Amino acid sequence: MTQNVIEMREITKVFGDFVANDKINLNLQKGEIHALLGENGAGKSTLMNMLSGLLEPTSGEIVVKGQSVSIDSPSKASHLGIGMVHQHFMLVEAFTVAENIVLGNEMTSGISLDMKKAHQEITELSEKYGLAVNPKAKVADISVGAQQRVEILKTLYRGADILIFDEPTAVLTPAEITELMSIMKNLTKEGKSIILITHKLDEIRAVADRVTVIRRGKSIETVAVGDSTSEELAEMMVGRSVSFTTAKQASIPGDVVLAIENLVVDENRGVPAVKDLSLEVRAGEVVGIAGIDGNGQSELIQAITGLRKVKSGHITIKGTDITKLSSRKITELSVGHVPEDRHRDGLVLDMTLAENIALQTYYKEPLSKNGILNYNKINDYAKQLMAEFDVRGASELVAARGFSGGNQQKAIIAREIDRDPDLLIVSQPTRGLDVGAIEYIRKRIIEERTNGKAVLVVSFELDEILDLSDRIAVIHDGRIQGIVLPEMTNKQELGILMAGGVIEKEASHV
Repeated sequence: MTQNVIEMREITKVFGDFVANDKINLNLQKGEIHALLGENGAGKSTLMNMLSGLLEPTSGEIVVKGQSVSIDSPSKASHLGIGMVHQHFMLVEAFTVAENIVLGNEMTSGISLDMKKAHQEITELSEKYGLAVNPKAKVADISVGAQQRVEILKTLYRGADILIFDEPTAVLTPAEITELMSIMKNLTKEGKSIILITHKLDEIRAVADRVTVIRRGKSIETVAVGDSTSEELAEMMVGRSVSFTTAKQASIPGDVVLAIENLVVDENRGVPAVKDLSLEVRAGEVVGIAGIDGNGQSELIQAITGLRKVKSGHITIKGTDITKLSSRKITELSVGHVPEDRHRDGLVLDMTLAENIALQTYYKEPLSKNGILNYNKINDYAKQLMAEFDVRGASELVAARGFSGGNQQKAIIAREIDRDPDLLIVSQPTRGLDVGAIEYIRKRIIEERTNGKAVLVVSFELDEILDLSDRIAVIHDGRIQGIVLPEMTNKQELGILMAGGVIEKEASHV
Protein backbone atom coordinates (compact mmCIF):
# COMPACT_ATOMS: atom_id res chain seq x y z
CA MET A 1 0.00 0.00 0.00
CA THR A 2 1.32 3.48 -0.93
CA GLN A 3 2.33 5.60 2.04
CA ASN A 4 0.62 8.96 2.60
CA VAL A 5 3.17 11.62 3.53
CA ILE A 6 0.43 14.24 4.09
CA GLU A 7 -3.17 13.83 5.22
CA MET A 8 -5.39 16.86 5.65
CA ARG A 9 -8.62 15.79 7.36
CA GLU A 10 -11.81 17.89 7.48
CA ILE A 11 -9.82 21.15 7.32
CA THR A 12 -11.94 24.26 7.92
CA LYS A 13 -10.70 27.88 7.85
CA VAL A 14 -13.02 30.77 8.69
CA PHE A 15 -12.23 34.50 8.37
CA GLY A 16 -15.00 36.35 10.24
CA ASP A 17 -18.21 35.26 8.47
CA PHE A 18 -16.34 34.01 5.38
CA VAL A 19 -15.69 30.25 5.16
CA ALA A 20 -12.60 29.91 2.94
CA ASN A 21 -12.17 26.14 3.46
CA ASP A 22 -15.09 23.92 4.48
CA LYS A 23 -14.12 20.42 5.76
CA ILE A 24 -11.59 19.77 2.99
CA ASN A 25 -9.85 16.37 2.73
CA LEU A 26 -6.59 15.85 0.85
CA ASN A 27 -3.85 13.23 0.97
CA LEU A 28 -0.45 13.24 -0.73
CA GLN A 29 1.35 9.97 -1.46
CA LYS A 30 5.13 9.60 -1.39
CA GLY A 31 6.73 10.29 -4.80
CA GLU A 32 3.57 11.62 -6.49
CA ILE A 33 2.64 14.93 -8.07
CA HIS A 34 -0.81 15.72 -6.70
CA ALA A 35 -2.64 18.61 -8.36
CA LEU A 36 -4.95 20.86 -6.37
CA LEU A 37 -7.40 22.23 -8.93
CA GLY A 38 -9.93 24.99 -8.42
CA GLU A 39 -11.21 28.33 -9.63
CA ASN A 40 -9.61 31.59 -8.50
CA GLY A 41 -10.74 32.17 -4.93
CA ALA A 42 -11.81 28.52 -4.43
CA GLY A 43 -9.55 28.24 -1.36
CA LYS A 44 -6.50 26.43 -2.79
CA SER A 45 -3.84 28.84 -1.53
CA THR A 46 -5.58 29.18 1.86
CA LEU A 47 -5.44 25.39 2.29
CA MET A 48 -1.75 25.25 1.37
CA ASN A 49 -0.93 28.25 3.57
CA MET A 50 -2.11 26.08 6.49
CA LEU A 51 0.17 23.25 5.40
CA SER A 52 3.13 25.64 5.07
CA GLY A 53 2.55 27.32 8.47
CA LEU A 54 1.38 30.75 7.26
CA LEU A 55 -2.16 30.15 8.63
CA GLU A 56 -3.63 27.82 11.23
CA PRO A 57 -6.85 25.82 10.65
CA THR A 58 -10.03 26.83 12.49
CA SER A 59 -10.71 23.07 12.81
CA GLY A 60 -9.51 19.76 11.36
CA GLU A 61 -6.33 17.71 11.56
CA ILE A 62 -3.04 17.64 9.63
CA VAL A 63 -1.02 14.40 9.64
CA VAL A 64 2.58 14.46 8.35
CA LYS A 65 4.29 11.08 7.81
CA GLY A 66 1.86 9.39 10.19
CA GLN A 67 2.11 11.97 12.99
CA SER A 68 -0.68 14.41 13.89
CA VAL A 69 0.97 17.86 13.93
CA SER A 70 0.27 21.51 14.65
CA ILE A 71 1.99 23.66 12.00
CA ASP A 72 1.98 27.11 13.61
CA SER A 73 4.86 28.72 11.66
CA PRO A 74 6.82 28.36 8.39
CA SER A 75 9.86 27.26 10.42
CA LYS A 76 7.78 24.41 11.92
CA ALA A 77 6.71 23.41 8.37
CA SER A 78 10.36 23.54 7.27
CA HIS A 79 11.35 21.35 10.26
CA LEU A 80 8.72 18.82 9.08
CA GLY A 81 10.25 18.83 5.56
CA ILE A 82 7.55 20.99 3.94
CA GLY A 83 8.57 23.84 1.60
CA MET A 84 6.39 26.19 -0.45
CA VAL A 85 7.30 27.85 -3.75
CA HIS A 86 5.00 30.90 -3.76
CA GLN A 87 3.27 32.37 -6.81
CA HIS A 88 4.84 35.77 -6.08
CA PHE A 89 8.49 35.13 -5.37
CA MET A 90 9.91 35.94 -1.91
CA LEU A 91 13.34 37.10 -3.07
CA VAL A 92 15.57 40.08 -2.19
CA GLU A 93 16.48 41.54 -5.60
CA ALA A 94 19.67 43.27 -4.38
CA PHE A 95 21.08 39.98 -3.03
CA THR A 96 22.84 37.28 -5.03
CA VAL A 97 21.22 33.93 -5.80
CA ALA A 98 23.30 32.24 -3.08
CA GLU A 99 22.51 34.94 -0.49
CA ASN A 100 18.77 34.49 -1.15
CA ILE A 101 19.00 30.71 -0.86
CA VAL A 102 20.84 30.74 2.50
CA LEU A 103 18.88 33.69 3.96
CA GLY A 104 17.59 32.69 7.40
CA ASN A 105 19.52 29.42 7.22
CA GLU A 106 23.06 30.75 7.03
CA MET A 107 26.16 28.58 7.48
CA THR A 108 28.88 30.13 9.58
CA SER A 109 32.55 29.45 9.97
CA GLY A 110 33.26 30.89 13.39
CA ILE A 111 31.49 34.25 13.35
CA SER A 112 31.57 34.82 9.58
CA LEU A 113 29.32 33.50 6.82
CA ASP A 114 30.78 30.50 5.00
CA MET A 115 29.62 31.49 1.50
CA LYS A 116 32.21 29.24 -0.16
CA LYS A 117 30.59 26.16 1.38
CA ALA A 118 27.10 27.54 0.57
CA HIS A 119 28.09 28.03 -3.11
CA GLN A 120 29.37 24.46 -3.22
CA GLU A 121 26.15 23.02 -1.72
CA ILE A 122 23.94 25.13 -4.00
CA THR A 123 25.91 24.01 -7.08
CA GLU A 124 25.56 20.35 -6.02
CA LEU A 125 21.80 20.74 -5.46
CA SER A 126 21.31 22.58 -8.76
CA GLU A 127 23.16 19.85 -10.70
CA LYS A 128 21.33 17.01 -8.90
CA TYR A 129 17.85 18.37 -9.73
CA GLY A 130 18.55 20.09 -13.07
CA LEU A 131 18.02 23.59 -11.61
CA ALA A 132 20.52 25.69 -13.54
CA VAL A 133 21.46 28.86 -11.60
CA ASN A 134 24.53 31.02 -11.16
CA PRO A 135 25.01 31.36 -7.35
CA LYS A 136 26.92 34.65 -7.80
CA ALA A 137 24.36 36.40 -10.05
CA LYS A 138 22.21 39.16 -8.58
CA VAL A 139 18.51 38.21 -8.46
CA ALA A 140 17.61 41.56 -10.11
CA ASP A 141 19.61 40.50 -13.19
CA ILE A 142 18.17 37.02 -13.81
CA SER A 143 15.04 35.92 -15.70
CA VAL A 144 11.72 35.09 -14.07
CA GLY A 145 12.27 31.38 -14.81
CA ALA A 146 15.68 31.52 -13.09
CA GLN A 147 14.11 33.31 -10.09
CA GLN A 148 11.68 30.44 -9.76
CA ARG A 149 14.55 27.94 -9.80
CA VAL A 150 16.08 29.94 -6.93
CA GLU A 151 12.81 29.61 -4.98
CA ILE A 152 12.82 25.83 -5.54
CA LEU A 153 16.47 25.60 -4.45
CA LYS A 154 15.61 27.58 -1.30
CA THR A 155 13.17 24.87 -0.22
CA LEU A 156 15.56 22.02 -1.14
CA TYR A 157 18.44 23.72 0.69
CA ARG A 158 16.32 23.64 3.84
CA GLY A 159 15.82 19.89 3.42
CA ALA A 160 12.23 19.85 2.10
CA ASP A 161 10.98 16.53 0.75
CA ILE A 162 7.36 17.75 0.40
CA LEU A 163 7.12 20.70 -2.00
CA ILE A 164 4.07 22.90 -2.61
CA PHE A 165 4.05 24.82 -5.91
CA ASP A 166 1.52 27.69 -5.89
CA GLU A 167 0.51 28.56 -9.49
CA PRO A 168 4.13 28.08 -10.58
CA THR A 169 3.63 28.81 -14.29
CA ALA A 170 1.63 32.05 -14.02
CA VAL A 171 4.63 34.23 -15.00
CA LEU A 172 6.62 31.78 -17.13
CA THR A 173 7.11 31.60 -20.90
CA PRO A 174 6.08 28.36 -22.71
CA ALA A 175 9.73 27.19 -22.82
CA GLU A 176 10.17 27.86 -19.09
CA ILE A 177 6.92 25.96 -18.36
CA THR A 178 8.23 22.89 -20.24
CA GLU A 179 11.47 23.13 -18.28
CA LEU A 180 9.61 23.39 -14.95
CA MET A 181 7.53 20.28 -15.76
CA SER A 182 10.72 18.30 -16.32
CA ILE A 183 12.21 19.66 -13.05
CA MET A 184 9.10 18.51 -11.15
CA LYS A 185 9.36 15.01 -12.63
CA ASN A 186 13.08 14.90 -11.65
CA LEU A 187 12.19 15.88 -8.08
CA THR A 188 9.71 13.01 -7.71
CA LYS A 189 12.22 10.55 -9.19
CA GLU A 190 14.52 11.60 -6.34
CA GLY A 191 11.80 10.72 -3.81
CA LYS A 192 10.22 14.15 -3.31
CA SER A 193 6.42 14.54 -3.15
CA ILE A 194 4.73 17.55 -4.78
CA ILE A 195 1.43 19.38 -4.41
CA LEU A 196 0.79 21.52 -7.49
CA ILE A 197 -1.77 24.32 -7.06
CA THR A 198 -3.08 25.20 -10.50
CA HIS A 199 -6.09 25.75 -12.70
CA LYS A 200 -4.34 24.88 -15.96
CA LEU A 201 -5.72 21.58 -17.18
CA ASP A 202 -3.00 20.92 -19.75
CA GLU A 203 -0.33 21.19 -17.04
CA ILE A 204 -2.20 18.74 -14.83
CA ARG A 205 -2.44 16.30 -17.73
CA ALA A 206 1.30 16.71 -18.42
CA VAL A 207 2.67 16.01 -14.92
CA ALA A 208 0.14 15.12 -12.22
CA ASP A 209 -0.69 11.60 -11.03
CA ARG A 210 -3.89 12.50 -9.14
CA VAL A 211 -5.97 15.63 -8.78
CA THR A 212 -8.18 16.93 -5.97
CA VAL A 213 -10.82 19.40 -7.15
CA ILE A 214 -11.97 22.21 -4.82
CA ARG A 215 -15.03 24.33 -5.57
CA ARG A 216 -16.08 27.32 -3.44
CA GLY A 217 -14.09 26.09 -0.44
CA LYS A 218 -15.26 22.44 -0.50
CA SER A 219 -13.38 19.37 -1.76
CA ILE A 220 -15.43 17.91 -4.62
CA GLU A 221 -13.50 14.78 -5.63
CA THR A 222 -10.02 13.21 -5.93
CA VAL A 223 -9.43 11.33 -9.21
CA ALA A 224 -6.55 9.79 -11.16
CA VAL A 225 -5.58 12.20 -13.94
CA GLY A 226 -5.48 9.42 -16.54
CA ASP A 227 -9.10 8.51 -15.78
CA SER A 228 -10.57 11.99 -16.46
CA THR A 229 -10.94 14.20 -19.51
CA SER A 230 -10.16 17.94 -19.45
CA GLU A 231 -13.87 18.62 -19.96
CA GLU A 232 -14.79 16.51 -16.90
CA LEU A 233 -12.18 18.23 -14.73
CA ALA A 234 -13.35 21.67 -15.91
CA GLU A 235 -16.95 20.79 -15.09
CA MET A 236 -15.96 19.55 -11.60
CA MET A 237 -14.03 22.76 -11.06
CA VAL A 238 -16.70 25.30 -12.04
CA GLY A 239 -19.88 23.24 -11.56
CA ARG A 240 -21.03 23.53 -15.19
CA SER A 241 -19.78 22.64 -18.66
CA VAL A 242 -17.13 25.00 -20.04
CA SER A 243 -16.34 25.92 -23.63
CA PHE A 244 -12.65 26.07 -24.61
CA THR A 245 -13.33 28.25 -27.69
CA THR A 246 -15.12 31.59 -27.84
CA ALA A 247 -18.20 31.84 -30.06
CA LYS A 248 -18.08 34.85 -32.39
CA GLN A 249 -19.50 36.13 -35.64
CA ALA A 250 -17.22 37.27 -38.47
CA SER A 251 -15.89 40.75 -37.76
CA ILE A 252 -17.02 43.77 -39.74
CA PRO A 253 -14.16 46.26 -39.28
CA GLY A 254 -15.07 49.96 -39.41
CA ASP A 255 -12.96 53.12 -39.22
CA VAL A 256 -9.34 53.10 -38.02
CA VAL A 257 -9.34 53.84 -34.26
CA LEU A 258 -5.63 53.29 -33.49
CA ALA A 259 -2.95 54.12 -36.06
CA ILE A 260 0.75 53.62 -35.30
CA GLU A 261 3.27 54.96 -37.84
CA ASN A 262 7.03 54.28 -37.89
CA LEU A 263 7.15 54.07 -34.10
CA VAL A 264 10.50 53.91 -32.28
CA VAL A 265 10.48 53.45 -28.50
CA ASP A 266 13.52 52.91 -26.25
CA GLU A 267 13.64 50.45 -23.38
CA ASN A 268 15.03 51.43 -19.97
CA ARG A 269 18.70 51.32 -21.02
CA GLY A 270 18.11 53.70 -23.93
CA VAL A 271 18.28 50.96 -26.58
CA PRO A 272 15.40 50.82 -29.12
CA ALA A 273 12.86 48.12 -28.17
CA VAL A 274 10.24 49.10 -30.77
CA LYS A 275 11.80 49.70 -34.20
CA ASP A 276 9.96 51.54 -36.99
CA LEU A 277 6.70 49.74 -36.20
CA SER A 278 3.45 50.50 -38.03
CA LEU A 279 0.04 48.98 -37.24
CA GLU A 280 -3.68 49.82 -37.46
CA VAL A 281 -6.60 48.62 -35.34
CA ARG A 282 -10.12 49.29 -36.61
CA ALA A 283 -13.45 49.54 -34.85
CA GLY A 284 -15.13 46.14 -34.59
CA GLU A 285 -11.98 43.99 -34.74
CA VAL A 286 -9.53 42.30 -32.37
CA VAL A 287 -5.89 42.56 -33.39
CA GLY A 288 -3.75 40.09 -31.46
CA ILE A 289 -0.04 40.64 -30.93
CA ALA A 290 1.88 37.37 -30.72
CA GLY A 291 5.53 37.20 -29.81
CA ILE A 292 8.13 35.84 -27.43
CA ASP A 293 8.40 37.88 -24.23
CA GLY A 294 10.89 40.74 -24.49
CA ASN A 295 10.43 41.60 -28.17
CA GLY A 296 9.04 45.09 -27.58
CA GLN A 297 5.44 44.26 -26.63
CA SER A 298 5.63 45.97 -23.22
CA GLU A 299 7.27 49.12 -24.57
CA LEU A 300 4.74 49.32 -27.43
CA ILE A 301 1.74 49.19 -25.07
CA GLN A 302 3.39 51.64 -22.64
CA ALA A 303 3.94 54.09 -25.52
CA ILE A 304 0.30 53.83 -26.69
CA THR A 305 -1.00 54.40 -23.12
CA GLY A 306 1.33 57.31 -22.30
CA LEU A 307 3.47 55.39 -19.82
CA ARG A 308 6.65 55.63 -21.90
CA LYS A 309 8.07 58.39 -24.11
CA VAL A 310 8.10 57.92 -27.86
CA LYS A 311 11.47 58.50 -29.51
CA SER A 312 10.07 58.99 -33.02
CA GLY A 313 7.01 58.17 -35.08
CA HIS A 314 3.35 58.88 -34.38
CA ILE A 315 0.38 57.33 -32.60
CA THR A 316 -3.13 58.58 -33.34
CA ILE A 317 -6.41 57.59 -31.72
CA LYS A 318 -9.55 58.47 -33.73
CA GLY A 319 -7.44 60.96 -35.69
CA THR A 320 -5.97 62.72 -32.63
CA ASP A 321 -2.18 62.61 -32.30
CA ILE A 322 -1.51 61.29 -28.77
CA THR A 323 2.26 60.83 -29.11
CA LYS A 324 3.07 63.42 -26.43
CA LEU A 325 -0.09 63.25 -24.30
CA SER A 326 -0.25 62.19 -20.64
CA SER A 327 -1.82 58.90 -19.56
CA ARG A 328 -4.95 60.62 -18.20
CA LYS A 329 -5.47 62.62 -21.42
CA ILE A 330 -5.16 59.36 -23.42
CA THR A 331 -7.56 57.56 -21.05
CA GLU A 332 -10.07 60.39 -21.53
CA LEU A 333 -9.97 59.83 -25.29
CA SER A 334 -11.98 56.68 -24.46
CA VAL A 335 -9.09 54.24 -24.04
CA GLY A 336 -9.25 51.29 -21.63
CA HIS A 337 -6.03 49.57 -20.55
CA VAL A 338 -5.63 46.23 -18.77
CA PRO A 339 -1.87 46.14 -17.98
CA GLU A 340 0.31 43.00 -18.16
CA ASP A 341 1.39 43.23 -14.51
CA ARG A 342 -1.74 43.63 -12.40
CA HIS A 343 0.21 44.19 -9.17
CA ARG A 344 2.68 46.75 -10.46
CA ASP A 345 0.46 48.71 -12.87
CA GLY A 346 -3.16 47.60 -12.44
CA LEU A 347 -3.86 47.97 -8.72
CA VAL A 348 -2.83 49.78 -5.56
CA LEU A 349 -2.70 46.64 -3.44
CA ASP A 350 -3.20 48.28 -0.03
CA MET A 351 -6.28 50.22 -1.14
CA THR A 352 -9.72 48.56 -0.98
CA LEU A 353 -11.07 46.85 -4.07
CA ALA A 354 -13.76 49.56 -4.26
CA GLU A 355 -11.10 52.30 -4.35
CA ASN A 356 -9.22 50.39 -7.06
CA ILE A 357 -12.35 50.05 -9.19
CA ALA A 358 -12.83 53.84 -8.86
CA LEU A 359 -9.24 54.69 -9.87
CA GLN A 360 -10.10 55.78 -13.42
CA THR A 361 -13.24 57.78 -12.56
CA TYR A 362 -12.95 58.89 -8.90
CA TYR A 363 -12.55 62.55 -9.89
CA LYS A 364 -15.87 62.64 -11.77
CA GLU A 365 -19.50 62.65 -10.64
CA PRO A 366 -21.16 60.64 -9.16
CA LEU A 367 -18.06 59.23 -7.37
CA SER A 368 -17.01 62.70 -6.21
CA LYS A 369 -18.33 66.27 -6.20
CA ASN A 370 -16.28 69.47 -5.84
CA GLY A 371 -13.20 67.39 -5.06
CA ILE A 372 -14.86 65.40 -2.24
CA LEU A 373 -15.12 61.62 -2.64
CA ASN A 374 -18.52 60.01 -2.12
CA TYR A 375 -17.60 56.66 -0.55
CA ASN A 376 -21.19 55.38 -0.52
CA LYS A 377 -21.33 55.76 -4.31
CA ILE A 378 -17.78 54.32 -4.75
CA ASN A 379 -18.63 51.23 -2.67
CA ASP A 380 -22.02 50.73 -4.37
CA TYR A 381 -20.38 51.01 -7.81
CA ALA A 382 -17.79 48.38 -6.82
CA LYS A 383 -20.50 46.03 -5.48
CA GLN A 384 -22.39 46.31 -8.76
CA LEU A 385 -19.28 45.52 -10.87
CA MET A 386 -18.23 42.66 -8.56
CA ALA A 387 -21.65 41.07 -9.12
CA GLU A 388 -21.62 41.67 -12.89
CA PHE A 389 -18.05 40.39 -13.46
CA ASP A 390 -18.18 37.60 -10.84
CA VAL A 391 -15.37 39.06 -8.70
CA ARG A 392 -15.34 36.81 -5.64
CA GLY A 393 -14.15 37.85 -2.19
CA ALA A 394 -15.36 38.71 1.29
CA SER A 395 -16.32 42.32 0.43
CA GLU A 396 -15.50 45.36 -1.72
CA LEU A 397 -13.95 46.91 1.42
CA VAL A 398 -11.16 44.30 1.58
CA ALA A 399 -7.71 45.48 0.38
CA ALA A 400 -6.98 44.43 -3.22
CA ARG A 401 -4.07 42.26 -2.05
CA GLY A 402 -6.61 40.11 -0.13
CA PHE A 403 -8.16 38.83 -3.41
CA SER A 404 -6.84 35.94 -5.49
CA GLY A 405 -4.91 36.82 -8.65
CA GLY A 406 -7.80 35.88 -10.93
CA ASN A 407 -10.28 37.99 -8.99
CA GLN A 408 -7.86 40.92 -9.08
CA GLN A 409 -7.70 40.52 -12.87
CA LYS A 410 -11.49 40.38 -13.19
CA ALA A 411 -11.75 43.59 -11.14
CA ILE A 412 -9.33 45.43 -13.46
CA ILE A 413 -11.19 44.19 -16.55
CA ALA A 414 -14.49 45.24 -14.97
CA ARG A 415 -13.12 48.75 -14.30
CA GLU A 416 -11.84 49.18 -17.85
CA ILE A 417 -14.75 47.63 -19.80
CA ASP A 418 -17.42 49.40 -17.73
CA ARG A 419 -16.03 52.75 -18.95
CA ASP A 420 -17.19 51.71 -22.47
CA PRO A 421 -13.90 52.59 -24.22
CA ASP A 422 -13.61 52.98 -28.01
CA LEU A 423 -10.15 51.37 -27.84
CA LEU A 424 -9.54 48.54 -25.38
CA ILE A 425 -5.92 47.45 -24.88
CA VAL A 426 -5.51 44.19 -22.98
CA SER A 427 -2.12 42.68 -22.09
CA GLN A 428 -2.07 39.05 -20.93
CA PRO A 429 -5.87 39.05 -20.40
CA THR A 430 -6.13 35.65 -18.74
CA ARG A 431 -2.70 35.19 -17.13
CA GLY A 432 -3.27 33.27 -13.91
CA LEU A 433 -7.00 32.69 -14.49
CA ASP A 434 -8.97 29.44 -14.31
CA VAL A 435 -10.97 27.98 -17.21
CA GLY A 436 -14.28 29.46 -16.02
CA ALA A 437 -12.81 32.95 -15.71
CA ILE A 438 -10.92 32.58 -19.01
CA GLU A 439 -14.16 31.68 -20.80
CA TYR A 440 -15.92 34.71 -19.24
CA ILE A 441 -13.16 37.28 -19.94
CA ARG A 442 -12.68 36.15 -23.54
CA LYS A 443 -16.44 36.38 -24.05
CA ARG A 444 -16.40 39.97 -22.68
CA ILE A 445 -13.53 40.92 -25.00
CA ILE A 446 -15.42 39.55 -28.03
CA GLU A 447 -18.56 41.41 -26.85
CA GLU A 448 -16.59 44.68 -26.92
CA ARG A 449 -15.47 43.96 -30.49
CA THR A 450 -19.03 42.98 -31.52
CA ASN A 451 -20.24 46.30 -30.05
CA GLY A 452 -17.95 48.10 -32.50
CA LYS A 453 -14.95 48.70 -30.25
CA ALA A 454 -11.34 48.41 -31.41
CA VAL A 455 -9.47 45.82 -29.33
CA LEU A 456 -5.71 45.24 -29.14
CA VAL A 457 -4.72 42.05 -27.29
CA VAL A 458 -1.16 41.06 -26.31
CA SER A 459 -0.74 37.48 -25.12
CA PHE A 460 2.01 34.87 -24.87
CA GLU A 461 -0.69 32.15 -25.06
CA LEU A 462 -0.95 31.24 -28.74
CA ASP A 463 -4.25 29.40 -28.17
CA GLU A 464 -5.66 32.65 -26.81
CA ILE A 465 -4.33 34.73 -29.71
CA LEU A 466 -5.82 32.27 -32.23
CA ASP A 467 -9.15 32.15 -30.34
CA LEU A 468 -9.67 35.91 -29.92
CA SER A 469 -8.04 37.60 -32.91
CA ASP A 470 -9.49 38.69 -36.24
CA ARG A 471 -5.93 39.51 -37.37
CA ILE A 472 -2.66 38.47 -35.74
CA ALA A 473 0.38 40.76 -35.84
CA VAL A 474 3.54 38.83 -34.94
CA ILE A 475 6.25 40.93 -33.31
CA HIS A 476 9.94 40.02 -33.39
CA ASP A 477 12.82 42.20 -32.23
CA GLY A 478 10.56 45.27 -32.05
CA ARG A 479 9.22 44.93 -35.58
CA ILE A 480 6.06 43.43 -37.08
CA GLN A 481 7.35 40.23 -38.68
CA GLY A 482 4.06 39.45 -40.40
CA ILE A 483 0.28 39.89 -40.13
CA VAL A 484 -1.78 36.73 -40.60
CA LEU A 485 -5.38 35.59 -40.37
CA PRO A 486 -6.06 33.10 -37.53
CA GLU A 487 -8.11 30.78 -39.75
CA MET A 488 -5.22 30.56 -42.25
CA THR A 489 -2.35 29.90 -39.85
CA ASN A 490 -1.36 27.66 -36.94
CA LYS A 491 0.95 27.62 -33.91
CA GLN A 492 3.89 26.28 -35.92
CA GLU A 493 3.73 29.14 -38.44
CA LEU A 494 3.31 31.68 -35.67
CA GLY A 495 6.34 30.15 -33.93
CA ILE A 496 8.45 30.57 -37.09
CA LEU A 497 7.46 34.25 -37.37
CA MET A 498 8.02 34.80 -33.62
CA ALA A 499 11.57 33.49 -34.02
CA GLY A 500 12.25 35.93 -36.88
CA GLY A 501 11.63 33.50 -39.75
CA VAL A 502 9.36 33.91 -42.74
CA ILE A 503 6.52 31.70 -43.96
CA GLU A 504 6.14 31.01 -47.63
CA LYS A 505 2.33 30.95 -47.85
CA GLU A 506 1.83 34.55 -48.84
CA ALA A 507 -1.89 33.81 -49.09
CA SER A 508 -2.13 33.72 -45.31
CA HIS A 509 -0.84 37.29 -45.01
CA VAL A 510 -3.17 40.27 -44.86
